[in-house]
Amino acid sequence: MTDKAMYFIQPIHGDMLHARDGALTGESLKTKVSVAAPAGNSITINGVQTNFEDSYYSAEIELSDYENTLEAVNATTGEHTRITVYRLKNFAGKYRLSIDDNIWFLRDIQQQADVYSSLFEHPYLAVLKEINDTYGTKIHLNLFYETEGFNLSQFTDKFKEEWKDNAGWLTLSFHARGEFPDQPYISADYDTVKKDCDLVIGEIRRFAGEEVMTGVTTIHWGEATREASRALRDAGYRGQLGYFNVDDDLYPASYYLSVEERRHIKKRFVWKDMSENVVFIKTSIVIDIKKIEEIEPWLNQYAEEGSSPPYVDLLVHEQYFYSSYFNYQPDYREKLITAVKWAHNNGYQPAFLDTCISE
Repeated sequence: MTDKAMYFIQPIHGDMLHARDGALTGESLKTKVSVAAPAGNSITINGVQTNFEDSYYSAEIELSDYENTLEAVNATTGEHTRITVYRLKNFAGKYRLSIDDNIWFLRDIQQQADVYSSLFEHPYLAVLKEINDTYGTKIHLNLFYETEGFNLSQFTDKFKEEWKDNAGWLTLSFHARGEFPDQPYISADYDTVKKDCDLVIGEIRRFAGEEVMTGVTTIHWGEATREASRALRDAGYRGQLGYFNVDDDLYPASYYLSVEERRHIKKRFVWKDMSENVVFIKTSIVIDIKKIEEIEPWLNQYAEEGSSPPYVDLLVHEQYFYSSYFNYQPDYREKLITAVKWAHNNGYQPAFLDTCISE
Protein backbone atom coordinates (compact mmCIF):
# COMPACT_ATOMS: atom_id res chain seq x y z
CA MET A 1 0.00 0.00 0.00
CA THR A 2 1.01 3.60 -0.50
CA ASP A 3 1.30 6.24 2.17
CA LYS A 4 0.29 8.98 -0.26
CA ALA A 5 -2.83 10.98 0.49
CA MET A 6 -3.98 10.38 -3.09
CA TYR A 7 -3.26 7.33 -5.23
CA PHE A 8 -4.77 5.34 -8.08
CA ILE A 9 -7.01 2.44 -7.14
CA GLN A 10 -8.17 1.39 -10.60
CA PRO A 11 -6.26 0.96 -12.83
CA ILE A 12 -2.79 0.85 -11.27
CA HIS A 13 0.64 1.64 -12.70
CA GLY A 14 1.44 -0.85 -15.46
CA ASP A 15 -2.08 -2.11 -16.02
CA MET A 16 -2.88 -3.22 -19.55
CA LEU A 17 -6.50 -2.46 -20.36
CA HIS A 18 -8.59 -4.11 -23.05
CA ALA A 19 -12.08 -4.15 -24.51
CA ARG A 20 -13.57 -5.82 -21.42
CA ASP A 21 -12.40 -2.93 -19.24
CA GLY A 22 -14.83 -0.41 -20.62
CA ALA A 23 -16.69 0.71 -23.74
CA LEU A 24 -15.22 1.22 -27.19
CA THR A 25 -15.90 4.68 -28.60
CA GLY A 26 -14.43 4.87 -32.08
CA GLU A 27 -10.72 4.27 -31.70
CA SER A 28 -10.75 4.87 -27.96
CA LEU A 29 -11.50 2.80 -24.88
CA LYS A 30 -13.64 4.57 -22.32
CA THR A 31 -12.90 3.19 -18.87
CA LYS A 32 -13.62 4.06 -15.27
CA VAL A 33 -10.61 5.42 -13.39
CA SER A 34 -10.62 5.78 -9.62
CA VAL A 35 -8.30 7.38 -7.09
CA ALA A 36 -8.32 7.26 -3.32
CA ALA A 37 -8.20 10.54 -1.40
CA PRO A 38 -9.87 12.05 1.64
CA ALA A 39 -13.44 13.27 1.22
CA GLY A 40 -14.11 16.92 0.55
CA ASN A 41 -11.53 17.49 -2.21
CA SER A 42 -11.83 18.62 -5.82
CA ILE A 43 -9.99 16.12 -8.03
CA THR A 44 -9.60 15.81 -11.78
CA ILE A 45 -8.16 12.96 -13.81
CA ASN A 46 -6.64 14.06 -17.12
CA GLY A 47 -8.65 17.25 -16.75
CA VAL A 48 -11.98 15.47 -16.21
CA GLN A 49 -13.77 16.35 -12.98
CA THR A 50 -14.32 13.30 -10.77
CA ASN A 51 -17.31 12.27 -8.73
CA PHE A 52 -16.91 11.09 -5.14
CA GLU A 53 -18.56 7.69 -4.71
CA ASP A 54 -17.95 4.62 -2.55
CA SER A 55 -15.04 6.40 -0.84
CA TYR A 56 -13.22 7.00 -4.16
CA TYR A 57 -13.02 9.74 -6.76
CA SER A 58 -13.91 8.40 -10.20
CA ALA A 59 -14.25 9.59 -13.77
CA GLU A 60 -14.71 8.03 -17.21
CA ILE A 61 -11.49 8.49 -19.17
CA GLU A 62 -10.83 7.76 -22.84
CA LEU A 63 -7.63 5.93 -23.74
CA SER A 64 -6.70 6.31 -27.38
CA ASP A 65 -3.01 5.36 -27.43
CA TYR A 66 -1.08 2.20 -26.70
CA GLU A 67 0.75 3.92 -23.83
CA ASN A 68 -1.28 6.39 -21.80
CA THR A 69 -0.54 8.69 -18.87
CA LEU A 70 -3.20 9.14 -16.22
CA GLU A 71 -2.72 12.19 -14.00
CA ALA A 72 -4.85 12.99 -10.99
CA VAL A 73 -4.74 16.56 -9.68
CA ASN A 74 -6.19 17.66 -6.35
CA ALA A 75 -7.16 21.30 -6.79
CA THR A 76 -7.86 21.55 -3.08
CA THR A 77 -4.39 20.56 -1.84
CA GLY A 78 -2.26 20.99 -4.96
CA GLU A 79 -1.20 17.35 -4.84
CA HIS A 80 -0.89 15.43 -8.09
CA THR A 81 0.05 11.88 -9.03
CA ARG A 82 0.41 10.04 -12.29
CA ILE A 83 0.66 6.49 -13.62
CA THR A 84 1.19 4.84 -17.00
CA VAL A 85 -1.29 2.33 -18.37
CA TYR A 86 -1.64 0.55 -21.69
CA ARG A 87 -4.55 -0.01 -24.00
CA LEU A 88 -4.45 -3.40 -25.79
CA LYS A 89 -6.57 -3.37 -28.92
CA ASN A 90 -6.20 -7.04 -29.82
CA PHE A 91 -6.04 -8.83 -26.47
CA ALA A 92 -9.58 -9.58 -25.35
CA GLY A 93 -11.30 -12.53 -26.97
CA LYS A 94 -8.13 -14.26 -28.20
CA TYR A 95 -6.49 -17.58 -27.32
CA ARG A 96 -3.56 -19.87 -28.04
CA LEU A 97 -2.28 -23.34 -27.13
CA SER A 98 1.14 -23.26 -25.46
CA ILE A 99 3.25 -26.32 -24.72
CA ASP A 100 6.16 -26.51 -22.29
CA ASP A 101 9.10 -28.94 -21.92
CA ASN A 102 9.52 -29.64 -25.64
CA ILE A 103 12.57 -31.66 -26.72
CA TRP A 104 11.60 -35.31 -27.27
CA PHE A 105 9.84 -34.77 -30.59
CA LEU A 106 12.94 -33.04 -31.93
CA ARG A 107 15.13 -35.96 -30.82
CA ASP A 108 12.71 -38.39 -32.50
CA ILE A 109 12.64 -36.43 -35.75
CA GLN A 110 16.43 -36.28 -35.78
CA GLN A 111 16.54 -40.06 -35.45
CA GLN A 112 14.22 -40.30 -38.46
CA ALA A 113 15.67 -37.41 -40.44
CA ASP A 114 16.65 -39.64 -43.35
CA VAL A 115 13.17 -41.12 -43.46
CA TYR A 116 10.84 -38.20 -42.75
CA SER A 117 10.00 -35.89 -45.61
CA SER A 118 7.98 -33.61 -43.33
CA LEU A 119 8.05 -32.53 -39.68
CA PHE A 120 4.41 -33.49 -39.44
CA GLU A 121 5.09 -37.15 -40.00
CA HIS A 122 5.97 -37.19 -36.32
CA PRO A 123 2.76 -38.15 -34.45
CA TYR A 124 3.07 -35.35 -31.88
CA LEU A 125 3.35 -32.61 -34.50
CA ALA A 126 0.66 -34.38 -36.52
CA VAL A 127 -1.78 -33.85 -33.65
CA LEU A 128 -0.84 -30.18 -33.42
CA LYS A 129 -1.31 -29.72 -37.15
CA GLU A 130 -4.68 -31.46 -36.95
CA ILE A 131 -5.77 -28.97 -34.30
CA ASN A 132 -4.57 -26.05 -36.39
CA ASP A 133 -6.23 -27.42 -39.53
CA THR A 134 -9.53 -27.82 -37.67
CA TYR A 135 -9.66 -24.71 -35.51
CA GLY A 136 -6.96 -22.38 -36.86
CA THR A 137 -5.28 -22.55 -33.44
CA LYS A 138 -2.00 -20.71 -32.94
CA ILE A 139 0.41 -23.03 -31.14
CA HIS A 140 3.57 -22.10 -29.27
CA LEU A 141 6.31 -24.50 -28.15
CA ASN A 142 8.81 -23.73 -25.37
CA LEU A 143 12.01 -25.73 -25.88
CA PHE A 144 14.65 -27.35 -23.72
CA TYR A 145 18.18 -27.28 -25.08
CA GLU A 146 18.99 -30.87 -24.13
CA THR A 147 17.70 -34.19 -22.92
CA GLU A 148 19.43 -37.52 -22.35
CA GLY A 149 21.53 -38.33 -25.43
CA PHE A 150 20.45 -35.30 -27.49
CA ASN A 151 20.69 -31.52 -27.70
CA LEU A 152 19.43 -28.93 -30.15
CA SER A 153 22.82 -28.52 -31.83
CA GLN A 154 22.29 -32.02 -33.24
CA PHE A 155 18.95 -31.24 -34.81
CA THR A 156 18.90 -31.07 -38.58
CA ASP A 157 18.18 -27.93 -40.60
CA LYS A 158 16.65 -30.13 -43.31
CA PHE A 159 13.17 -28.88 -42.40
CA LYS A 160 14.03 -25.19 -42.10
CA GLU A 161 11.82 -24.11 -44.98
CA GLU A 162 8.92 -26.12 -43.57
CA TRP A 163 9.33 -24.42 -40.19
CA LYS A 164 9.22 -21.07 -41.97
CA ASP A 165 6.17 -22.07 -44.03
CA ASN A 166 4.24 -22.95 -40.86
CA ALA A 167 5.43 -20.03 -38.72
CA GLY A 168 2.03 -18.39 -39.12
CA TRP A 169 0.62 -20.87 -36.62
CA LEU A 170 3.61 -22.60 -34.97
CA THR A 171 6.30 -20.70 -33.04
CA LEU A 172 9.24 -21.64 -30.79
CA SER A 173 11.03 -20.14 -27.81
CA PHE A 174 13.41 -20.82 -24.93
CA HIS A 175 12.18 -22.73 -21.87
CA ALA A 176 15.31 -23.97 -20.05
CA ARG A 177 18.56 -25.78 -20.63
CA GLY A 178 16.92 -29.05 -19.57
CA GLU A 179 14.18 -30.60 -17.50
CA PHE A 180 16.37 -31.07 -14.45
CA PRO A 181 17.16 -29.79 -11.94
CA ASP A 182 13.71 -28.66 -10.87
CA GLN A 183 13.22 -24.89 -10.51
CA PRO A 184 16.50 -24.23 -12.34
CA TYR A 185 16.27 -20.44 -12.29
CA ILE A 186 14.66 -19.76 -8.93
CA SER A 187 17.97 -18.33 -7.65
CA ALA A 188 19.87 -17.93 -10.93
CA ASP A 189 21.91 -14.89 -11.87
CA TYR A 190 21.57 -12.87 -15.07
CA ASP A 191 24.50 -14.46 -16.89
CA THR A 192 23.34 -18.03 -16.31
CA VAL A 193 19.91 -17.42 -17.77
CA LYS A 194 21.16 -15.27 -20.63
CA LYS A 195 23.69 -17.95 -21.60
CA ASP A 196 21.09 -20.74 -21.64
CA CYS A 197 18.57 -18.55 -23.42
CA ASP A 198 21.00 -17.47 -26.14
CA LEU A 199 22.00 -21.11 -26.64
CA VAL A 200 18.43 -22.15 -27.41
CA ILE A 201 17.64 -19.06 -29.48
CA GLY A 202 20.75 -19.57 -31.60
CA GLU A 203 19.76 -23.13 -32.40
CA ILE A 204 16.15 -22.21 -33.17
CA ARG A 205 17.37 -19.55 -35.56
CA ARG A 206 19.72 -22.07 -37.21
CA PHE A 207 17.27 -24.92 -37.80
CA ALA A 208 13.95 -23.07 -38.08
CA GLY A 209 14.66 -19.44 -38.98
CA GLU A 210 13.80 -16.04 -37.59
CA GLU A 211 10.20 -16.46 -38.70
CA VAL A 212 9.34 -18.81 -35.82
CA MET A 213 10.75 -16.51 -33.15
CA THR A 214 8.42 -14.75 -30.74
CA GLY A 215 8.54 -12.15 -27.97
CA VAL A 216 6.85 -14.30 -25.30
CA THR A 217 8.08 -17.33 -23.37
CA THR A 218 7.48 -19.35 -20.23
CA ILE A 219 10.52 -20.12 -18.10
CA HIS A 220 10.73 -23.66 -16.72
CA TRP A 221 8.73 -23.94 -13.45
CA GLY A 222 7.68 -20.29 -13.86
CA GLU A 223 10.13 -19.19 -11.17
CA ALA A 224 12.97 -16.72 -11.69
CA THR A 225 14.92 -14.05 -9.92
CA ARG A 226 14.47 -10.46 -11.04
CA GLU A 227 17.87 -10.75 -12.76
CA ALA A 228 16.78 -13.91 -14.57
CA SER A 229 13.58 -12.29 -15.78
CA ARG A 230 15.64 -9.32 -16.94
CA ALA A 231 17.89 -11.68 -18.92
CA LEU A 232 14.82 -13.09 -20.68
CA ARG A 233 13.69 -9.57 -21.51
CA ASP A 234 17.10 -8.68 -22.93
CA ALA A 235 17.00 -11.84 -25.05
CA GLY A 236 13.76 -10.54 -26.60
CA TYR A 237 11.13 -12.06 -24.29
CA ARG A 238 9.38 -9.06 -22.82
CA GLY A 239 6.25 -11.20 -22.36
CA GLN A 240 6.62 -13.87 -19.65
CA LEU A 241 3.88 -16.34 -18.84
CA GLY A 242 3.22 -18.05 -15.52
CA TYR A 243 0.53 -19.41 -13.20
CA PHE A 244 0.62 -16.62 -10.58
CA ASN A 245 -1.10 -18.76 -7.98
CA VAL A 246 -1.61 -17.12 -4.61
CA ASP A 247 -3.83 -17.59 -1.57
CA ASP A 248 -4.15 -21.30 -2.38
CA ASP A 249 -2.12 -24.49 -2.11
CA LEU A 250 -1.04 -24.49 -5.76
CA TYR A 251 2.53 -24.01 -6.96
CA PRO A 252 3.02 -20.24 -7.49
CA ALA A 253 4.99 -20.15 -10.78
CA SER A 254 5.20 -16.39 -10.31
CA TYR A 255 8.75 -15.37 -11.27
CA TYR A 256 9.98 -12.81 -8.72
CA LEU A 257 6.69 -11.05 -8.07
CA SER A 258 5.35 -10.15 -4.65
CA VAL A 259 2.18 -11.58 -3.16
CA GLU A 260 0.35 -8.32 -3.84
CA GLU A 261 1.47 -8.30 -7.48
CA ARG A 262 0.49 -11.95 -7.88
CA ARG A 263 -2.96 -11.21 -6.53
CA HIS A 264 -3.32 -8.42 -9.05
CA ILE A 265 -2.31 -10.61 -12.01
CA LYS A 266 -4.52 -13.46 -10.79
CA LYS A 267 -7.43 -11.02 -11.08
CA ARG A 268 -6.31 -9.17 -14.21
CA PHE A 269 -4.46 -11.91 -16.18
CA VAL A 270 -1.99 -9.33 -17.52
CA TRP A 271 0.19 -6.63 -15.97
CA LYS A 272 3.42 -4.85 -16.86
CA ASP A 273 6.18 -4.43 -14.29
CA MET A 274 7.25 -0.94 -15.27
CA SER A 275 10.49 -1.22 -13.32
CA GLU A 276 11.69 -4.04 -15.61
CA ASN A 277 9.70 -3.43 -18.81
CA VAL A 278 8.32 -6.98 -18.58
CA VAL A 279 4.72 -7.97 -19.30
CA PHE A 280 3.43 -10.87 -17.20
CA ILE A 281 0.54 -12.99 -18.42
CA LYS A 282 -1.40 -15.63 -16.50
CA THR A 283 -2.24 -18.95 -18.11
CA SER A 284 -5.86 -20.06 -17.85
CA ILE A 285 -5.42 -23.81 -17.37
CA VAL A 286 -2.73 -26.47 -17.10
CA ILE A 287 -4.37 -29.18 -19.16
CA ASP A 288 -2.27 -32.15 -18.10
CA ILE A 289 -3.14 -31.79 -14.41
CA LYS A 290 -6.86 -32.01 -15.21
CA LYS A 291 -8.90 -35.05 -16.09
CA ILE A 292 -10.61 -34.65 -19.43
CA GLU A 293 -14.00 -34.25 -17.79
CA GLU A 294 -12.60 -31.44 -15.61
CA ILE A 295 -11.37 -29.22 -18.44
CA GLU A 296 -14.60 -27.52 -19.44
CA PRO A 297 -15.83 -27.00 -15.85
CA TRP A 298 -12.47 -25.47 -14.90
CA LEU A 299 -12.65 -23.01 -17.79
CA ASN A 300 -16.35 -22.32 -17.18
CA GLN A 301 -15.74 -21.46 -13.53
CA TYR A 302 -14.00 -18.22 -14.49
CA ALA A 303 -17.25 -16.82 -15.88
CA GLU A 304 -19.20 -18.21 -12.95
CA GLU A 305 -16.89 -16.28 -10.63
CA GLY A 306 -17.16 -13.14 -12.77
CA SER A 307 -13.57 -13.11 -14.00
CA SER A 308 -13.43 -14.63 -17.47
CA PRO A 309 -9.89 -14.48 -18.87
CA PRO A 310 -9.65 -11.81 -21.56
CA TYR A 311 -6.94 -13.86 -23.29
CA VAL A 312 -7.05 -17.63 -22.85
CA ASP A 313 -3.71 -19.41 -22.68
CA LEU A 314 -4.19 -23.18 -22.78
CA LEU A 315 -1.04 -24.72 -21.32
CA VAL A 316 0.16 -28.33 -21.48
CA HIS A 317 3.47 -30.22 -21.35
CA GLU A 318 4.95 -32.36 -24.12
CA GLN A 319 5.99 -35.51 -22.27
CA TYR A 320 2.47 -36.69 -21.40
CA PHE A 321 1.97 -37.48 -25.09
CA TYR A 322 4.37 -40.45 -25.08
CA SER A 323 3.44 -43.98 -24.04
CA SER A 324 7.02 -44.48 -22.81
CA TYR A 325 6.59 -41.72 -20.21
CA PHE A 326 5.83 -42.97 -16.69
CA ASN A 327 2.89 -40.56 -16.46
CA TYR A 328 1.59 -41.11 -19.99
CA GLN A 329 -1.89 -39.74 -20.70
CA PRO A 330 -3.52 -41.80 -23.47
CA ASP A 331 -6.20 -39.13 -23.92
CA TYR A 332 -3.62 -36.37 -24.51
CA ARG A 333 -4.92 -35.55 -27.99
CA GLU A 334 -8.53 -35.54 -26.83
CA LYS A 335 -7.69 -33.27 -23.89
CA LEU A 336 -6.04 -30.72 -26.17
CA ILE A 337 -9.00 -30.79 -28.52
CA THR A 338 -11.42 -30.41 -25.60
CA ALA A 339 -9.66 -27.28 -24.38
CA VAL A 340 -9.28 -25.75 -27.83
CA LYS A 341 -12.88 -26.56 -28.69
CA TRP A 342 -14.00 -24.80 -25.51
CA ALA A 343 -12.15 -21.64 -26.56
CA HIS A 344 -13.57 -21.88 -30.08
CA ASN A 345 -17.13 -22.44 -28.86
CA ASN A 346 -16.89 -19.54 -26.43
CA GLY A 347 -15.99 -17.07 -29.15
CA TYR A 348 -12.24 -16.80 -28.62
CA GLN A 349 -10.22 -16.28 -31.79
CA PRO A 350 -6.71 -17.72 -32.33
CA ALA A 351 -3.88 -15.20 -31.95
CA PHE A 352 -0.26 -15.28 -30.84
CA LEU A 353 0.23 -13.68 -27.46
CA ASP A 354 3.12 -11.41 -28.40
CA THR A 355 1.02 -9.65 -31.05
CA CYS A 356 -1.76 -9.17 -28.51
CA ILE A 357 0.39 -7.36 -25.95
CA SER A 358 2.08 -5.16 -28.54
CA GLU A 359 1.11 -1.80 -29.95
